[in-house]
Amino acid sequence: MTEHHPPPVSRTSRLRALLPDLSPWHSSPDFRRMWIAGLVTVFGGFLTFIAVPLQLKELTGSTLAVGAVGAVELVPLIVFGLYGGALADALDRRKLILWTEAGLGFLSGMLLLNTLLPHPMIWPLYVVAALVSALTGLQRPALQAIVPRIVPHEQLPAAIALNSMRWQIGAIAGPSLAGVVIAFAGLPWAYFLDIVSFAVSLALTVGLAPSPASHDAEKPSLRGILEGARYAWSRKELLGTYAVDMAAMFFAYPTAIFPFLADDLDATWALGLMYAAGAVGSLVVSLTSGWVSRVHRHGRMVVLAAAAWGLAMAVAGWLHNIWLVLLFLAVAGGSDMVSGLFRSAMWDQTIPDELRGRLAGIELLSYSVGPQLGQVRAGGMAALTNVRASVWTGGLACVASVGLLALSLPKLMSYDERTDEHALRMRAKRAEVAEAA
Repeated sequence: MTEHHPPPVSRTSRLRALLPDLSPWHSSPDFRRMWIAGLVTVFGGFLTFIAVPLQLKELTGSTLAVGAVGAVELVPLIVFGLYGGALADALDRRKLILWTEAGLGFLSGMLLLNTLLPHPMIWPLYVVAALVSALTGLQRPALQAIVPRIVPHEQLPAAIALNSMRWQIGAIAGPSLAGVVIAFAGLPWAYFLDIVSFAVSLALTVGLAPSPASHDAEKPSLRGILEGARYAWSRKELLGTYAVDMAAMFFAYPTAIFPFLADDLDATWALGLMYAAGAVGSLVVSLTSGWVSRVHRHGRMVVLAAAAWGLAMAVAGWLHNIWLVLLFLAVAGGSDMVSGLFRSAMWDQTIPDELRGRLAGIELLSYSVGPQLGQVRAGGMAALTNVRASVWTGGLACVASVGLLALSLPKLMSYDERTDEHALRMRAKRAEVAEAA
Protein backbone atom coordinates (compact mmCIF):
# COMPACT_ATOMS: atom_id res chain seq x y z
CA MET A 1 0.00 0.00 0.00
CA THR A 2 1.31 3.42 -0.95
CA GLU A 3 1.41 5.92 1.85
CA HIS A 4 0.14 9.41 1.13
CA HIS A 5 1.96 12.20 2.90
CA PRO A 6 0.79 15.80 2.98
CA PRO A 7 2.85 18.06 0.76
CA PRO A 8 5.65 19.83 2.61
CA VAL A 9 4.89 23.34 3.74
CA SER A 10 7.18 25.77 1.97
CA ARG A 11 9.12 28.45 3.78
CA THR A 12 7.12 31.08 1.86
CA SER A 13 3.84 29.56 3.06
CA ARG A 14 5.01 29.54 6.66
CA LEU A 15 6.05 33.18 6.40
CA ARG A 16 2.72 34.12 4.81
CA ALA A 17 0.87 32.41 7.68
CA LEU A 18 2.55 34.80 10.12
CA LEU A 19 1.69 37.96 8.22
CA PRO A 20 -1.40 39.97 9.22
CA ASP A 21 -4.72 38.79 7.80
CA LEU A 22 -5.94 41.64 5.57
CA SER A 23 -9.39 40.21 4.85
CA PRO A 24 -11.29 42.92 6.85
CA TRP A 25 -9.45 45.61 4.90
CA HIS A 26 -10.50 44.04 1.58
CA SER A 27 -14.08 43.17 2.50
CA SER A 28 -15.23 46.34 4.31
CA PRO A 29 -14.84 49.89 2.91
CA ASP A 30 -16.03 51.32 6.24
CA PHE A 31 -13.33 49.38 8.07
CA ARG A 32 -10.70 50.82 5.73
CA ARG A 33 -12.00 54.36 6.33
CA MET A 34 -12.06 53.89 10.11
CA TRP A 35 -8.60 52.34 10.07
CA ILE A 36 -7.06 55.32 8.27
CA ALA A 37 -8.95 57.87 10.40
CA GLY A 38 -7.86 56.06 13.55
CA LEU A 39 -4.24 56.01 12.45
CA VAL A 40 -4.23 59.77 11.93
CA THR A 41 -5.89 60.41 15.30
CA VAL A 42 -3.60 58.06 17.21
CA PHE A 43 -0.58 59.70 15.61
CA GLY A 44 -1.66 63.15 16.76
CA GLY A 45 -2.90 61.96 20.13
CA PHE A 46 0.51 60.65 21.08
CA LEU A 47 2.03 64.06 20.45
CA THR A 48 -0.18 65.46 23.21
CA PHE A 49 0.31 62.36 25.35
CA ILE A 50 4.03 63.18 25.51
CA ALA A 51 3.67 66.95 25.61
CA VAL A 52 1.36 67.21 28.67
CA PRO A 53 3.52 65.33 31.24
CA LEU A 54 6.66 66.93 29.86
CA GLN A 55 5.10 70.39 30.21
CA LEU A 56 4.01 69.59 33.77
CA LYS A 57 7.53 68.40 34.56
CA GLU A 58 8.95 71.68 33.26
CA LEU A 59 6.40 73.78 35.17
CA THR A 60 6.49 71.90 38.50
CA GLY A 61 9.48 69.51 38.62
CA SER A 62 7.30 67.16 40.69
CA THR A 63 6.64 63.44 40.12
CA LEU A 64 3.43 63.78 42.13
CA ALA A 65 2.20 66.60 39.90
CA VAL A 66 2.82 64.50 36.79
CA GLY A 67 1.25 61.38 38.28
CA ALA A 68 -1.79 63.41 39.37
CA VAL A 69 -2.87 63.65 35.73
CA GLY A 70 -4.08 60.07 36.07
CA ALA A 71 -6.08 61.01 39.17
CA VAL A 72 -7.99 63.86 37.49
CA GLU A 73 -8.75 61.65 34.49
CA LEU A 74 -10.11 58.77 36.53
CA VAL A 75 -13.59 59.91 37.62
CA PRO A 76 -14.61 61.36 34.22
CA LEU A 77 -13.46 58.16 32.54
CA ILE A 78 -15.55 55.98 34.85
CA VAL A 79 -18.70 58.12 34.67
CA PHE A 80 -18.64 58.95 30.98
CA GLY A 81 -17.27 55.56 29.95
CA LEU A 82 -20.32 53.83 31.40
CA TYR A 83 -22.69 56.48 30.03
CA GLY A 84 -20.95 56.37 26.65
CA GLY A 85 -21.62 52.64 26.50
CA ALA A 86 -25.33 53.25 27.05
CA LEU A 87 -25.32 55.99 24.39
CA ALA A 88 -23.62 53.64 21.90
CA ASP A 89 -26.54 51.21 22.25
CA ALA A 90 -29.20 53.96 21.98
CA LEU A 91 -27.86 56.38 19.33
CA ASP A 92 -26.30 56.31 15.89
CA ARG A 93 -22.74 55.22 16.64
CA ARG A 94 -21.31 57.14 13.67
CA LYS A 95 -22.76 60.45 14.90
CA LEU A 96 -21.50 59.82 18.41
CA ILE A 97 -17.98 59.24 17.07
CA LEU A 98 -18.12 62.41 14.96
CA TRP A 99 -19.25 64.77 17.72
CA THR A 100 -16.77 63.48 20.28
CA GLU A 101 -13.93 63.66 17.76
CA ALA A 102 -14.75 67.32 17.12
CA GLY A 103 -14.76 67.99 20.87
CA LEU A 104 -11.36 66.35 21.34
CA GLY A 105 -9.91 68.53 18.59
CA PHE A 106 -11.30 71.65 20.32
CA LEU A 107 -9.62 70.65 23.60
CA SER A 108 -6.25 70.27 21.86
CA GLY A 109 -6.79 73.85 20.71
CA MET A 110 -7.20 74.90 24.34
CA LEU A 111 -3.86 73.30 25.21
CA LEU A 112 -2.24 75.19 22.35
CA LEU A 113 -3.66 78.54 23.51
CA ASN A 114 -2.46 77.96 27.08
CA THR A 115 1.01 77.07 25.87
CA LEU A 116 1.22 80.26 23.80
CA LEU A 117 0.69 82.41 26.91
CA PRO A 118 3.77 84.28 28.20
CA HIS A 119 3.44 82.24 31.40
CA PRO A 120 1.49 79.00 30.74
CA MET A 121 -0.81 78.04 33.60
CA ILE A 122 -0.81 74.66 35.32
CA TRP A 123 -4.51 74.25 36.12
CA PRO A 124 -5.70 74.19 32.46
CA LEU A 125 -3.58 71.09 31.89
CA TYR A 126 -5.55 69.23 34.54
CA VAL A 127 -8.92 70.60 33.41
CA VAL A 128 -8.32 69.67 29.78
CA ALA A 129 -7.02 66.24 30.84
CA ALA A 130 -10.28 65.63 32.71
CA LEU A 131 -12.42 66.80 29.76
CA VAL A 132 -10.43 64.70 27.29
CA SER A 133 -10.99 61.72 29.56
CA ALA A 134 -14.74 62.41 29.59
CA LEU A 135 -14.99 62.66 25.79
CA THR A 136 -12.83 59.58 25.37
CA GLY A 137 -15.22 57.73 27.66
CA LEU A 138 -18.13 58.79 25.48
CA GLN A 139 -16.40 57.86 22.23
CA ARG A 140 -14.54 54.61 22.82
CA PRO A 141 -17.57 52.34 23.35
CA ALA A 142 -19.04 53.50 20.03
CA LEU A 143 -15.72 52.96 18.25
CA GLN A 144 -15.47 49.44 19.58
CA ALA A 145 -19.15 48.55 19.21
CA ILE A 146 -19.29 49.57 15.56
CA VAL A 147 -16.59 47.11 14.44
CA PRO A 148 -18.69 43.90 14.70
CA ARG A 149 -21.31 45.61 12.51
CA ILE A 150 -18.92 46.35 9.64
CA VAL A 151 -16.70 43.24 9.79
CA PRO A 152 -17.83 39.60 9.35
CA HIS A 153 -17.77 37.46 12.51
CA GLU A 154 -14.97 35.17 11.36
CA GLN A 155 -12.81 38.20 10.47
CA LEU A 156 -13.06 39.87 13.89
CA PRO A 157 -9.71 38.54 15.26
CA ALA A 158 -8.02 39.81 12.09
CA ALA A 159 -9.75 43.20 12.44
CA ILE A 160 -8.62 43.44 16.07
CA ALA A 161 -5.04 42.71 15.02
CA LEU A 162 -5.16 45.31 12.24
CA ASN A 163 -6.61 47.95 14.56
CA SER A 164 -3.91 47.16 17.10
CA MET A 165 -1.24 47.45 14.41
CA ARG A 166 -2.66 50.86 13.48
CA TRP A 167 -2.40 51.99 17.08
CA GLN A 168 1.18 50.76 17.33
CA ILE A 169 2.27 52.56 14.16
CA GLY A 170 0.96 55.80 15.63
CA ALA A 171 2.43 54.99 19.03
CA ILE A 172 5.88 54.58 17.50
CA ALA A 173 5.77 57.55 15.14
CA GLY A 174 3.95 59.88 17.55
CA PRO A 175 6.36 59.77 20.53
CA SER A 176 9.42 59.67 18.29
CA LEU A 177 8.24 62.71 16.37
CA ALA A 178 7.08 64.42 19.57
CA GLY A 179 10.59 64.27 20.98
CA VAL A 180 11.99 65.89 17.85
CA VAL A 181 9.19 68.47 17.51
CA ILE A 182 9.31 69.54 21.17
CA ALA A 183 13.11 69.67 21.22
CA PHE A 184 13.51 71.71 18.04
CA ALA A 185 10.19 73.54 17.58
CA GLY A 186 8.63 73.62 21.05
CA LEU A 187 5.46 72.38 22.74
CA PRO A 188 3.05 74.54 20.69
CA TRP A 189 3.86 72.62 17.53
CA ALA A 190 3.01 69.29 19.18
CA TYR A 191 -0.44 70.59 20.12
CA PHE A 192 -0.94 72.18 16.69
CA LEU A 193 -0.16 68.92 14.86
CA ASP A 194 -2.65 67.13 17.12
CA ILE A 195 -5.36 69.61 16.04
CA VAL A 196 -4.52 68.92 12.38
CA SER A 197 -4.83 65.18 12.99
CA PHE A 198 -8.35 65.60 14.40
CA ALA A 199 -9.40 67.67 11.37
CA VAL A 200 -8.21 64.96 8.96
CA SER A 201 -9.88 62.23 11.02
CA LEU A 202 -13.20 64.11 11.01
CA ALA A 203 -13.09 64.45 7.23
CA LEU A 204 -12.64 60.69 6.88
CA THR A 205 -15.22 59.70 9.50
CA VAL A 206 -17.95 61.77 7.82
CA GLY A 207 -17.94 59.22 4.98
CA LEU A 208 -18.89 56.27 7.22
CA ALA A 209 -22.27 54.66 6.65
CA PRO A 210 -24.88 55.44 9.36
CA SER A 211 -24.91 52.97 12.26
CA PRO A 212 -28.29 53.53 13.96
CA ALA A 213 -29.45 51.86 17.13
CA SER A 214 -31.70 48.82 16.86
CA HIS A 215 -35.42 49.56 16.56
CA ASP A 216 -36.13 48.35 20.10
CA ALA A 217 -33.19 50.11 21.76
CA GLU A 218 -33.96 51.73 25.11
CA LYS A 219 -33.03 55.27 26.08
CA PRO A 220 -29.78 55.57 28.07
CA SER A 221 -30.54 54.96 31.72
CA LEU A 222 -29.02 53.75 34.94
CA ARG A 223 -31.13 50.61 34.64
CA GLY A 224 -29.65 49.90 31.21
CA ILE A 225 -26.11 50.41 32.50
CA LEU A 226 -26.82 48.06 35.41
CA GLU A 227 -28.20 45.48 32.97
CA GLY A 228 -24.87 45.51 31.15
CA ALA A 229 -23.00 45.23 34.44
CA ARG A 230 -25.12 42.23 35.49
CA TYR A 231 -24.40 40.51 32.18
CA ALA A 232 -20.65 41.11 32.61
CA TRP A 233 -20.83 39.75 36.18
CA SER A 234 -22.58 36.61 34.94
CA ARG A 235 -19.74 35.93 32.50
CA LYS A 236 -16.83 35.04 34.77
CA GLU A 237 -14.46 34.58 31.84
CA LEU A 238 -15.15 38.17 30.74
CA LEU A 239 -14.84 39.34 34.33
CA GLY A 240 -11.44 37.66 34.42
CA THR A 241 -10.16 39.57 31.39
CA TYR A 242 -11.18 42.87 33.02
CA ALA A 243 -9.55 41.98 36.34
CA VAL A 244 -6.28 40.72 34.82
CA ASP A 245 -5.87 43.80 32.65
CA MET A 246 -6.65 46.23 35.47
CA ALA A 247 -4.17 44.52 37.78
CA ALA A 248 -1.44 44.53 35.13
CA MET A 249 -1.92 48.22 34.35
CA PHE A 250 -2.28 49.34 37.96
CA PHE A 251 0.96 47.75 39.10
CA ALA A 252 3.12 47.96 35.97
CA TYR A 253 2.25 51.09 33.97
CA PRO A 254 5.00 53.60 34.84
CA THR A 255 4.82 55.83 31.74
CA ALA A 256 4.01 58.95 33.81
CA ILE A 257 7.49 58.84 35.36
CA PHE A 258 9.40 58.11 32.14
CA PRO A 259 10.77 61.70 32.06
CA PHE A 260 12.30 61.10 35.51
CA LEU A 261 13.53 57.60 34.57
CA ALA A 262 15.27 59.11 31.55
CA ASP A 263 17.01 61.58 33.88
CA ASP A 264 18.01 58.73 36.23
CA LEU A 265 19.53 56.82 33.30
CA ASP A 266 21.32 59.97 32.13
CA ALA A 267 19.53 59.56 28.80
CA THR A 268 17.12 62.46 28.41
CA TRP A 269 17.66 62.18 24.65
CA ALA A 270 15.92 58.77 24.77
CA LEU A 271 12.62 59.91 26.30
CA GLY A 272 10.74 59.63 23.00
CA LEU A 273 12.28 56.19 22.44
CA MET A 274 11.15 55.07 25.89
CA TYR A 275 7.56 55.98 25.10
CA ALA A 276 7.83 54.33 21.68
CA ALA A 277 9.61 51.13 22.78
CA GLY A 278 6.46 49.38 23.99
CA ALA A 279 4.75 50.23 20.75
CA VAL A 280 7.65 48.75 18.78
CA GLY A 281 7.21 45.44 20.60
CA SER A 282 3.48 45.56 20.03
CA LEU A 283 3.95 46.31 16.34
CA VAL A 284 6.21 43.28 15.94
CA VAL A 285 3.42 41.12 17.36
CA SER A 286 0.83 42.78 15.11
CA LEU A 287 2.96 42.31 11.99
CA THR A 288 3.27 38.60 12.76
CA SER A 289 -0.31 38.15 13.96
CA GLY A 290 -1.35 35.57 11.37
CA TRP A 291 -1.09 32.92 14.10
CA VAL A 292 -3.77 34.58 16.27
CA SER A 293 -6.72 32.99 14.46
CA ARG A 294 -5.27 29.52 15.08
CA VAL A 295 -5.24 29.91 18.89
CA HIS A 296 -8.50 29.01 20.63
CA ARG A 297 -7.69 29.07 24.37
CA HIS A 298 -7.91 32.84 24.60
CA GLY A 299 -8.14 33.09 28.39
CA ARG A 300 -4.84 31.32 28.98
CA MET A 301 -3.10 33.61 26.53
CA VAL A 302 -4.48 36.68 28.33
CA VAL A 303 -3.03 35.47 31.65
CA LEU A 304 0.37 34.38 30.32
CA ALA A 305 0.87 37.58 28.35
CA ALA A 306 -0.12 39.81 31.31
CA ALA A 307 2.39 38.02 33.54
CA ALA A 308 5.09 38.46 30.88
CA TRP A 309 4.27 42.19 30.74
CA GLY A 310 4.89 42.55 34.49
CA LEU A 311 8.11 40.54 34.42
CA ALA A 312 9.52 42.58 31.55
CA MET A 313 8.70 45.82 33.37
CA ALA A 314 10.42 44.53 36.51
CA VAL A 315 13.59 43.75 34.54
CA ALA A 316 13.47 47.19 32.88
CA GLY A 317 13.39 48.74 36.35
CA TRP A 318 16.48 46.82 37.47
CA LEU A 319 18.66 47.64 34.48
CA HIS A 320 20.97 50.63 34.13
CA ASN A 321 21.84 50.42 30.43
CA ILE A 322 19.40 52.52 28.39
CA TRP A 323 19.46 50.15 25.41
CA LEU A 324 18.60 47.14 27.58
CA VAL A 325 15.85 49.16 29.24
CA LEU A 326 14.43 49.97 25.81
CA LEU A 327 14.65 46.30 24.83
CA PHE A 328 12.61 45.12 27.82
CA LEU A 329 10.11 47.94 27.40
CA ALA A 330 9.63 46.56 23.89
CA VAL A 331 9.19 43.03 25.26
CA ALA A 332 6.59 44.38 27.69
CA GLY A 333 4.76 46.09 24.83
CA GLY A 334 4.69 42.89 22.79
CA SER A 335 3.31 40.96 25.74
CA ASP A 336 0.60 43.56 26.30
CA MET A 337 -0.31 43.33 22.62
CA VAL A 338 -0.82 39.56 22.87
CA SER A 339 -3.01 40.00 25.95
CA GLY A 340 -5.03 42.72 24.23
CA LEU A 341 -5.61 40.69 21.07
CA PHE A 342 -7.12 37.77 22.94
CA ARG A 343 -9.11 39.95 25.35
CA SER A 344 -10.71 41.73 22.41
CA ALA A 345 -11.36 38.47 20.57
CA MET A 346 -13.26 37.12 23.59
CA TRP A 347 -15.30 40.31 23.85
CA ASP A 348 -16.14 40.77 20.17
CA GLN A 349 -16.98 37.13 19.47
CA THR A 350 -19.27 36.51 22.45
CA ILE A 351 -21.14 39.71 23.42
CA PRO A 352 -24.62 40.29 21.85
CA ASP A 353 -24.96 43.40 19.66
CA GLU A 354 -27.74 44.90 21.80
CA LEU A 355 -25.35 44.92 24.79
CA ARG A 356 -22.17 45.73 22.91
CA GLY A 357 -22.10 49.45 23.68
CA ARG A 358 -22.65 49.00 27.40
CA LEU A 359 -20.13 46.18 27.63
CA ALA A 360 -17.69 48.28 25.62
CA GLY A 361 -18.10 50.96 28.29
CA ILE A 362 -17.15 48.42 30.96
CA GLU A 363 -14.26 47.23 28.79
CA LEU A 364 -13.10 50.83 28.50
CA LEU A 365 -12.89 51.02 32.26
CA SER A 366 -10.89 47.79 32.44
CA TYR A 367 -8.19 48.91 30.02
CA SER A 368 -8.23 52.65 30.80
CA VAL A 369 -8.86 52.99 34.54
CA GLY A 370 -5.93 50.67 35.25
CA PRO A 371 -3.42 52.91 33.43
CA GLN A 372 -4.84 56.05 35.09
CA LEU A 373 -4.47 54.52 38.55
CA GLY A 374 -1.13 53.09 37.47
CA GLN A 375 0.17 56.59 36.78
CA VAL A 376 -0.88 57.70 40.26
CA ARG A 377 0.72 54.61 41.81
CA ALA A 378 3.95 55.07 39.85
CA GLY A 379 4.23 58.76 40.73
CA GLY A 380 3.42 58.20 44.39
CA MET A 381 5.81 55.25 44.76
CA ALA A 382 8.58 57.20 43.05
CA ALA A 383 8.04 60.05 45.51
CA LEU A 384 8.18 57.68 48.50
CA THR A 385 11.16 55.63 47.30
CA ASN A 386 12.77 56.36 43.94
CA VAL A 387 11.94 56.11 40.27
CA ARG A 388 13.68 52.79 39.64
CA ALA A 389 12.06 51.09 42.64
CA SER A 390 8.66 52.30 41.49
CA VAL A 391 9.15 50.47 38.19
CA TRP A 392 10.53 47.11 39.34
CA THR A 393 8.32 46.64 42.42
CA GLY A 394 5.28 47.35 40.27
CA GLY A 395 6.36 44.71 37.76
CA LEU A 396 6.74 42.03 40.44
CA ALA A 397 3.40 42.97 42.01
CA CYS A 398 1.81 42.59 38.56
CA VAL A 399 3.13 39.03 38.17
CA ALA A 400 1.91 38.05 41.64
CA SER A 401 -1.57 39.55 41.19
CA VAL A 402 -2.08 37.98 37.76
CA GLY A 403 -1.10 34.59 39.15
CA LEU A 404 -3.61 34.89 41.99
CA LEU A 405 -6.37 35.91 39.59
CA ALA A 406 -5.62 32.93 37.33
CA LEU A 407 -6.01 30.57 40.29
CA SER A 408 -9.28 32.15 41.38
CA LEU A 409 -10.92 32.32 37.91
CA PRO A 410 -10.98 28.79 36.43
CA LYS A 411 -13.51 29.77 33.73
CA LEU A 412 -11.02 32.22 32.29
CA MET A 413 -8.32 29.57 32.07
CA SER A 414 -10.65 26.98 30.51
CA TYR A 415 -12.26 29.27 27.90
CA ASP A 416 -12.17 27.80 24.37
CA GLU A 417 -13.88 29.72 21.56
CA ARG A 418 -14.57 26.46 19.68
CA THR A 419 -16.83 25.16 22.45
CA ASP A 420 -17.98 28.24 24.39
CA GLU A 421 -21.77 28.54 24.21
CA HIS A 422 -21.72 32.32 23.81
CA ALA A 423 -19.23 32.23 20.93
CA LEU A 424 -21.21 29.50 19.17
CA ARG A 425 -24.45 31.45 19.60
CA MET A 426 -22.92 34.63 18.18
CA ARG A 427 -21.44 32.75 15.22
CA ALA A 428 -24.81 31.23 14.40
CA LYS A 429 -26.59 34.58 14.70
CA ARG A 430 -24.13 36.34 12.42
CA ALA A 431 -24.51 33.51 9.90
CA GLU A 432 -28.30 33.95 9.94
CA VAL A 433 -28.00 37.69 9.36
CA ALA A 434 -25.55 37.17 6.50
CA GLU A 435 -27.80 34.54 4.89
CA ALA A 436 -30.85 36.79 5.17
CA ALA A 437 -28.95 39.67 3.59
